[in-house]
Amino acid sequence: MKVSENVMGVAKKIKMLVVANEITMKDLAERLGTSQPNLSNKLKRDNFSEKELEEIAAVCNAKVEINFITEDGTKI
Repeated sequence: MKVSENVMGVAKKIKMLVVANEITMKDLAERLGTSQPNLSNKLKRDNFSEKELEEIAAVCNAKVEINFITEDGTKI
């Protein structure tokens, strides 16, 4: 199986986080200080900076972990 088939996109994880926090995308956008259409476009492109992910996590009382994992299982 290819790696891309095993990896859930960041946009999908954000959507799951929003559901788990019982807020809407509109609420999330407002709390981030952006518009709902802008957030929606970023979700469609699945394109978020590390800073944006940290801001989303803070709004949702969560933490962000970004790791590279080598073939032998080492996390970097």
